[in-house]
Amino acid sequence: MKLTDEQVMIQDMAKAFALDRLRPNAARWEQEASLDRDVLKALGELGFGGIYTKEEHGGSGLGRLDAVLIFEQLSRGCVSHAAFLSIHNMATWMIDSFGDDALRAKYVPRLTAVELIASYCLTEPGAGSDAASLKTSAKREGDEYVLNGSKAFISGAGFSDVYVVMARTSDDGARGISAFVVEKDFPGLSFGKMEEKMGWRAQPTGMVNFDDCRVPAENRIGAEGEGFRFAMSGLDGGRLNIAACSLGGGQDAIDRALGYTKERKQFGQRIVDFQASQFKLADMETELSAARALLYQAASKLDDKAPDATKSCAMAKRFVTDTGSKVANDALQLHGGYGYLADYEVERIVRDLRVHQILEGTNEIMRVIVSREMLRQ
Repeated sequence: MKLTDEQVMIQDMAKAFALDRLRPNAARWEQEASLDRDVLKALGELGFGGIYTKEEHGGSGLGRLDAVLIFEQLSRGCVSHAAFLSIHNMATWMIDSFGDDALRAKYVPRLTAVELIASYCLTEPGAGSDAASLKTSAKREGDEYVLNGSKAFISGAGFSDVYVVMARTSDDGARGISAFVVEKDFPGLSFGKMEEKMGWRAQPTGMVNFDDCRVPAENRIGAEGEGFRFAMSGLDGGRLNIAACSLGGGQDAIDRALGYTKERKQFGQRIVDFQASQFKLADMETELSAARALLYQAASKLDDKAPDATKSCAMAKRFVTDTGSKVANDALQLHGGYGYLADYEVERIVRDLRVHQILEGTNEIMRVIVSREMLRQ
Protein backbone atom coordinates (compact mmCIF):
# COMPACT_ATOMS: atom_id res chain seq x y z
CA MET A 1 0.00 0.00 0.00
CA LYS A 2 1.42 3.39 -1.02
CA LEU A 3 1.24 6.03 1.68
CA THR A 4 0.57 9.69 0.91
CA ASP A 5 3.28 12.29 1.45
CA GLU A 6 1.40 13.50 4.54
CA GLN A 7 1.23 9.99 5.97
CA VAL A 8 4.96 9.49 5.43
CA MET A 9 5.58 12.78 7.24
CA ILE A 10 3.36 11.70 10.17
CA GLN A 11 5.11 8.32 10.26
CA ASP A 12 8.56 9.94 10.29
CA MET A 13 7.55 12.39 13.02
CA ALA A 14 6.30 9.57 15.26
CA LYS A 15 9.41 7.49 14.58
CA ALA A 16 11.74 10.37 15.41
CA PHE A 17 9.93 11.01 18.71
CA ALA A 18 10.03 7.31 19.57
CA LEU A 19 13.75 6.95 18.97
CA ASP A 20 14.63 10.25 20.65
CA ARG A 21 12.28 10.40 23.65
CA LEU A 22 10.84 6.93 24.24
CA ARG A 23 13.38 4.21 23.42
CA PRO A 24 16.21 5.56 25.61
CA ASN A 25 13.90 5.76 28.64
CA ALA A 26 11.64 2.70 28.28
CA ALA A 27 13.67 0.48 30.62
CA ARG A 28 13.81 3.17 33.30
CA TRP A 29 10.08 3.78 33.13
CA GLU A 30 9.46 0.10 33.63
CA GLN A 31 11.75 -0.02 36.66
CA GLU A 32 10.03 3.02 38.13
CA ALA A 33 6.57 1.64 37.24
CA SER A 34 5.68 5.09 36.05
CA LEU A 35 4.28 6.78 32.98
CA ASP A 36 5.93 10.07 32.08
CA ARG A 37 3.32 12.83 32.09
CA ASP A 38 5.67 15.29 30.39
CA VAL A 39 6.25 12.86 27.52
CA LEU A 40 2.52 12.34 27.11
CA LYS A 41 2.07 16.12 27.07
CA ALA A 42 4.76 16.40 24.39
CA LEU A 43 2.87 13.82 22.33
CA GLY A 44 -0.20 16.01 22.68
CA GLU A 45 1.76 18.93 21.30
CA LEU A 46 2.46 16.83 18.21
CA GLY A 47 -1.27 16.33 17.74
CA PHE A 48 -1.27 12.76 19.00
CA GLY A 49 -3.66 13.36 21.93
CA GLY A 50 -6.71 13.37 19.68
CA ILE A 51 -5.57 11.66 16.51
CA TYR A 52 -9.00 10.85 15.08
CA THR A 53 -10.91 13.43 17.12
CA LYS A 54 -12.58 16.25 15.20
CA GLU A 55 -10.63 19.47 14.70
CA GLU A 56 -13.29 21.68 16.29
CA HIS A 57 -11.90 21.11 19.77
CA GLY A 58 -8.23 20.64 18.93
CA GLY A 59 -8.26 17.15 17.46
CA SER A 60 -6.10 16.23 14.50
CA GLY A 61 -9.00 14.90 12.42
CA LEU A 62 -6.92 12.06 11.02
CA GLY A 63 -8.04 8.61 9.93
CA ARG A 64 -7.56 5.15 11.34
CA LEU A 65 -4.71 4.32 8.99
CA ASP A 66 -2.94 7.45 10.20
CA ALA A 67 -3.43 6.29 13.78
CA VAL A 68 -2.00 2.87 12.96
CA LEU A 69 1.10 4.50 11.49
CA ILE A 70 1.56 6.61 14.62
CA PHE A 71 1.11 3.82 17.17
CA GLU A 72 3.32 1.46 15.19
CA GLN A 73 6.20 3.92 15.26
CA LEU A 74 5.71 5.01 18.88
CA SER A 75 5.81 1.36 19.95
CA ARG A 76 9.28 1.04 18.50
CA GLY A 77 10.25 3.26 21.42
CA CYS A 78 8.01 2.16 24.30
CA VAL A 79 5.06 -0.19 23.99
CA SER A 80 3.67 0.83 27.39
CA HIS A 81 3.44 4.55 26.56
CA ALA A 82 2.15 3.95 23.03
CA ALA A 83 -0.57 1.55 24.20
CA PHE A 84 -1.61 3.92 26.97
CA LEU A 85 -1.85 6.79 24.50
CA SER A 86 -4.15 4.64 22.36
CA ILE A 87 -6.47 4.23 25.37
CA HIS A 88 -6.44 7.99 25.97
CA ASN A 89 -7.30 8.53 22.30
CA MET A 90 -10.22 6.09 22.47
CA ALA A 91 -11.70 7.79 25.54
CA THR A 92 -11.25 11.23 23.97
CA TRP A 93 -12.85 10.08 20.72
CA MET A 94 -15.84 8.66 22.59
CA ILE A 95 -16.56 11.93 24.40
CA ASP A 96 -16.10 13.91 21.18
CA SER A 97 -18.22 11.57 19.06
CA PHE A 98 -21.17 11.00 21.38
CA GLY A 99 -21.17 13.76 24.02
CA ASP A 100 -23.34 16.87 23.73
CA ASP A 101 -21.80 20.22 22.83
CA ALA A 102 -21.35 21.31 26.45
CA LEU A 103 -19.61 18.09 27.47
CA ARG A 104 -17.36 18.18 24.43
CA ALA A 105 -16.39 21.81 25.06
CA LYS A 106 -15.69 21.03 28.72
CA TYR A 107 -13.32 18.11 28.22
CA VAL A 108 -12.19 17.54 24.64
CA PRO A 109 -9.86 20.56 24.18
CA ARG A 110 -7.92 19.68 27.33
CA LEU A 111 -7.84 15.99 26.42
CA THR A 112 -6.53 16.54 22.90
CA ALA A 113 -3.81 18.78 24.35
CA VAL A 114 -3.14 16.09 26.99
CA GLU A 115 -3.62 18.67 29.72
CA LEU A 116 -6.05 16.04 30.99
CA ILE A 117 -5.34 12.32 30.67
CA ALA A 118 -8.16 9.82 30.23
CA SER A 119 -8.71 6.16 31.06
CA TYR A 120 -11.45 3.84 29.85
CA CYS A 121 -13.46 1.74 32.30
CA LEU A 122 -15.43 -1.17 30.86
CA THR A 123 -13.99 -4.44 32.22
CA GLU A 124 -15.15 -5.71 35.62
CA PRO A 125 -14.01 -8.59 37.83
CA GLY A 126 -16.86 -10.71 36.48
CA ALA A 127 -17.30 -9.13 33.04
CA GLY A 128 -14.44 -9.44 30.58
CA SER A 129 -15.23 -10.83 27.13
CA ASP A 130 -18.93 -10.75 28.11
CA ALA A 131 -18.88 -6.99 28.63
CA ALA A 132 -22.67 -6.66 28.45
CA SER A 133 -22.95 -8.50 31.77
CA LEU A 134 -21.33 -5.63 33.70
CA LYS A 135 -22.88 -4.81 37.07
CA THR A 136 -21.57 -1.37 38.04
CA SER A 137 -24.76 0.65 38.60
CA ALA A 138 -25.70 4.28 38.01
CA LYS A 139 -28.89 5.45 39.73
CA ARG A 140 -30.37 8.84 38.89
CA GLU A 141 -30.94 11.13 41.87
CA GLY A 142 -32.02 14.57 40.75
CA ASP A 143 -29.25 16.24 38.80
CA GLU A 144 -26.75 13.50 39.63
CA TYR A 145 -26.09 9.83 39.08
CA VAL A 146 -24.84 7.71 41.97
CA LEU A 147 -22.38 5.04 40.81
CA ASN A 148 -21.60 1.85 42.72
CA GLY A 149 -19.36 -1.04 41.68
CA SER A 150 -15.84 -1.75 40.53
CA LYS A 151 -13.84 -1.86 37.32
CA ALA A 152 -10.83 -4.14 36.88
CA PHE A 153 -7.56 -4.01 34.92
CA ILE A 154 -7.88 -0.27 34.29
CA SER A 155 -4.78 1.25 32.71
CA GLY A 156 -3.99 4.58 34.31
CA ALA A 157 -5.95 3.86 37.49
CA GLY A 158 -5.08 6.63 39.93
CA PHE A 159 -2.87 8.34 37.31
CA SER A 160 -5.47 9.60 34.86
CA ASP A 161 -7.52 12.73 35.44
CA VAL A 162 -10.80 11.52 33.95
CA TYR A 163 -12.42 8.10 33.45
CA VAL A 164 -14.92 7.17 30.76
CA VAL A 165 -17.11 4.69 32.63
CA MET A 166 -19.73 2.22 31.44
CA ALA A 167 -22.41 1.68 34.10
CA ARG A 168 -25.83 0.09 34.26
CA THR A 169 -28.80 2.48 34.38
CA SER A 170 -31.40 -0.26 33.92
CA ASP A 171 -31.67 -4.06 33.90
CA ASP A 172 -32.30 -4.17 30.15
CA GLY A 173 -29.13 -6.09 29.24
CA ALA A 174 -26.85 -4.27 26.81
CA ARG A 175 -29.53 -1.62 26.33
CA GLY A 176 -29.34 -0.75 30.01
CA ILE A 177 -25.74 0.50 29.91
CA SER A 178 -24.87 4.20 29.84
CA ALA A 179 -21.56 6.08 29.61
CA PHE A 180 -20.22 8.74 31.97
CA VAL A 181 -17.22 11.01 32.39
CA VAL A 182 -15.97 10.73 35.96
CA GLU A 183 -13.28 13.04 37.29
CA LYS A 184 -10.56 11.75 39.57
CA ASP A 185 -11.59 13.94 42.51
CA PHE A 186 -15.32 13.15 42.44
CA PRO A 187 -16.42 11.98 45.92
CA GLY A 188 -16.79 8.21 46.11
CA LEU A 189 -14.15 7.39 43.48
CA SER A 190 -11.17 5.39 44.75
CA PHE A 191 -8.50 3.04 43.46
CA GLY A 192 -7.28 -0.39 44.54
CA LYS A 193 -3.65 -1.46 44.82
CA MET A 194 -1.74 -1.49 41.60
CA GLU A 195 -1.50 -4.90 39.96
CA GLU A 196 1.82 -6.69 39.59
CA LYS A 197 1.87 -7.48 35.88
CA MET A 198 3.94 -9.53 33.46
CA GLY A 199 4.27 -6.60 31.05
CA TRP A 200 3.13 -2.99 30.57
CA ARG A 201 4.87 -2.33 33.88
CA ALA A 202 5.30 1.37 33.19
CA GLN A 203 1.52 1.68 33.24
CA PRO A 204 -0.26 1.74 36.60
CA THR A 205 -3.07 -0.81 36.33
CA GLY A 206 -5.62 -1.42 39.05
CA MET A 207 -9.19 -1.46 40.27
CA VAL A 208 -11.37 1.64 39.99
CA ASN A 209 -14.02 1.63 42.72
CA PHE A 210 -17.27 3.54 42.95
CA ASP A 211 -18.81 3.87 46.41
CA ASP A 212 -21.83 6.18 46.11
CA CYS A 213 -19.77 8.16 43.62
CA ARG A 214 -21.77 11.21 42.59
CA VAL A 215 -21.51 12.26 38.96
CA PRO A 216 -23.34 15.27 37.51
CA ALA A 217 -26.04 14.21 35.06
CA GLU A 218 -24.49 16.57 32.53
CA ASN A 219 -21.47 14.23 32.49
CA ARG A 220 -23.46 11.43 30.90
CA ILE A 221 -22.27 10.78 27.37
CA GLY A 222 -25.27 10.69 25.04
CA ALA A 223 -28.63 9.25 26.07
CA GLU A 224 -29.31 6.65 28.74
CA GLY A 225 -28.93 3.12 27.41
CA GLU A 226 -26.58 4.11 24.59
CA GLY A 227 -23.31 3.36 26.37
CA PHE A 228 -22.82 -0.19 25.18
CA ARG A 229 -23.35 0.86 21.58
CA PHE A 230 -20.70 3.56 22.05
CA ALA A 231 -18.33 1.00 23.55
CA MET A 232 -18.82 -1.44 20.70
CA SER A 233 -18.40 1.27 18.06
CA GLY A 234 -14.91 1.95 19.33
CA LEU A 235 -13.74 -1.66 19.32
CA ASP A 236 -12.70 -1.92 15.67
CA GLY A 237 -10.39 1.07 15.98
CA GLY A 238 -9.09 -0.08 19.37
CA ARG A 239 -8.18 -3.44 17.89
CA LEU A 240 -6.26 -1.78 15.10
CA ASN A 241 -4.38 0.39 17.59
CA ILE A 242 -3.30 -2.50 19.77
CA ALA A 243 -2.28 -4.48 16.69
CA ALA A 244 -0.18 -1.49 15.61
CA CYS A 245 1.53 -1.54 19.00
CA SER A 246 2.39 -5.22 18.45
CA LEU A 247 3.72 -4.37 15.01
CA GLY A 248 5.99 -1.64 16.35
CA GLY A 249 7.18 -3.76 19.24
CA GLY A 250 7.96 -6.60 16.84
CA GLN A 251 9.92 -4.25 14.60
CA ASP A 252 11.95 -3.01 17.56
CA ALA A 253 12.69 -6.63 18.45
CA ILE A 254 13.91 -7.35 14.90
CA ASP A 255 16.09 -4.24 14.96
CA ARG A 256 17.68 -5.33 18.24
CA ALA A 257 18.19 -8.92 17.06
CA LEU A 258 19.80 -7.81 13.81
CA GLY A 259 22.17 -5.50 15.64
CA TYR A 260 23.09 -8.14 18.20
CA THR A 261 23.71 -10.96 15.71
CA LYS A 262 25.98 -8.70 13.66
CA GLU A 263 28.18 -8.05 16.70
CA ARG A 264 28.11 -11.31 18.66
CA LYS A 265 30.60 -14.01 17.59
CA GLN A 266 30.57 -17.75 18.27
CA PHE A 267 32.76 -20.48 16.78
CA GLY A 268 34.88 -17.81 15.13
CA GLN A 269 32.16 -16.04 13.18
CA ARG A 270 29.30 -13.62 13.67
CA ILE A 271 25.98 -15.18 14.64
CA VAL A 272 24.38 -13.46 11.66
CA ASP A 273 26.73 -15.37 9.34
CA PHE A 274 25.18 -18.71 10.30
CA GLN A 275 22.52 -19.73 7.81
CA ALA A 276 20.17 -20.77 10.61
CA SER A 277 20.27 -17.21 11.94
CA GLN A 278 19.74 -15.76 8.48
CA PHE A 279 16.71 -17.97 7.91
CA LYS A 280 15.28 -16.99 11.29
CA LEU A 281 15.71 -13.30 10.54
CA ALA A 282 14.22 -13.73 7.07
CA ASP A 283 11.14 -15.45 8.50
CA MET A 284 10.73 -12.74 11.13
CA GLU A 285 10.91 -9.99 8.51
CA THR A 286 8.52 -11.81 6.18
CA GLU A 287 5.95 -12.53 8.86
CA LEU A 288 6.01 -8.98 10.20
CA SER A 289 5.69 -7.55 6.68
CA ALA A 290 2.64 -9.75 6.06
CA ALA A 291 1.15 -8.56 9.34
CA ARG A 292 1.78 -4.94 8.38
CA ALA A 293 0.03 -5.37 5.03
CA LEU A 294 -3.03 -6.96 6.66
CA LEU A 295 -3.19 -4.22 9.30
CA TYR A 296 -2.90 -1.35 6.85
CA GLN A 297 -5.60 -2.93 4.69
CA ALA A 298 -7.96 -3.30 7.65
CA ALA A 299 -7.36 0.31 8.73
CA SER A 300 -8.10 1.52 5.19
CA LYS A 301 -11.33 -0.47 5.18
CA LEU A 302 -12.39 1.10 8.47
CA ASP A 303 -11.64 4.56 7.07
CA ASP A 304 -13.68 3.73 3.95
CA LYS A 305 -16.54 2.24 6.05
CA ALA A 306 -16.28 -0.96 4.01
CA PRO A 307 -18.99 -3.54 4.79
CA ASP A 308 -16.38 -6.09 5.88
CA ALA A 309 -14.40 -3.66 8.04
CA THR A 310 -15.27 -5.37 11.34
CA LYS A 311 -14.18 -8.74 9.98
CA SER A 312 -10.95 -7.26 8.63
CA CYS A 313 -10.18 -5.54 11.93
CA ALA A 314 -10.71 -8.78 13.85
CA MET A 315 -8.51 -10.69 11.39
CA ALA A 316 -5.78 -8.07 11.68
CA LYS A 317 -5.93 -7.92 15.46
CA ARG A 318 -5.64 -11.71 15.75
CA PHE A 319 -2.88 -12.13 13.18
CA VAL A 320 -0.77 -9.09 14.01
CA THR A 321 -0.74 -9.58 17.78
CA ASP A 322 0.10 -13.27 17.39
CA THR A 323 2.82 -12.44 14.89
CA GLY A 324 4.29 -9.62 16.95
CA SER A 325 4.61 -11.90 19.97
CA LYS A 326 6.21 -14.67 17.88
CA VAL A 327 8.70 -12.31 16.28
CA ALA A 328 9.68 -10.82 19.65
CA ASN A 329 10.17 -14.30 21.08
CA ASP A 330 12.30 -15.29 18.09
CA ALA A 331 14.38 -12.14 18.63
CA LEU A 332 14.96 -13.21 22.23
CA GLN A 333 16.09 -16.64 21.01
CA LEU A 334 18.61 -15.07 18.66
CA HIS A 335 20.09 -13.25 21.65
CA GLY A 336 20.63 -16.57 23.42
CA GLY A 337 21.06 -16.28 27.16
CA TYR A 338 21.55 -12.53 26.92
CA GLY A 339 18.03 -12.20 25.57
CA TYR A 340 16.77 -13.34 28.95
CA LEU A 341 18.50 -10.43 30.67
CA ALA A 342 16.81 -7.09 31.22
CA ASP A 343 19.89 -5.20 29.97
CA TYR A 344 19.16 -6.20 26.36
CA GLU A 345 15.48 -5.14 26.63
CA VAL A 346 14.12 -7.83 24.30
CA GLU A 347 12.58 -9.72 27.21
CA ARG A 348 10.63 -6.53 28.06
CA ILE A 349 9.22 -6.41 24.54
CA VAL A 350 8.19 -10.08 24.81
CA ARG A 351 6.39 -9.37 28.08
CA ASP A 352 4.78 -6.15 26.87
CA LEU A 353 3.36 -7.73 23.72
CA ARG A 354 1.87 -10.79 25.40
CA VAL A 355 -1.19 -8.98 26.74
CA HIS A 356 -2.13 -7.73 23.26
CA GLN A 357 -3.47 -11.21 22.50
CA ILE A 358 -5.92 -10.75 25.38
CA LEU A 359 -7.15 -7.17 25.50
CA GLU A 360 -9.49 -5.38 23.08
CA GLY A 361 -11.18 -8.77 22.72
CA THR A 362 -9.17 -11.95 23.14
CA ASN A 363 -7.84 -13.56 20.00
CA GLU A 364 -10.32 -16.37 20.59
CA ILE A 365 -13.11 -13.79 20.37
CA MET A 366 -11.52 -12.47 17.17
CA ARG A 367 -11.93 -15.95 15.68
CA VAL A 368 -15.58 -15.95 16.73
CA ILE A 369 -16.13 -12.63 14.96
CA VAL A 370 -14.37 -13.70 11.76
CA SER A 371 -16.17 -17.03 11.54
CA ARG A 372 -19.53 -15.41 12.30
CA GLU A 373 -19.02 -12.93 9.47
CA MET A 374 -18.00 -15.77 7.13
CA LEU A 375 -21.16 -17.72 7.96
CA ARG A 376 -23.33 -14.71 7.11
CA GLN A 377 -22.18 -14.80 3.49
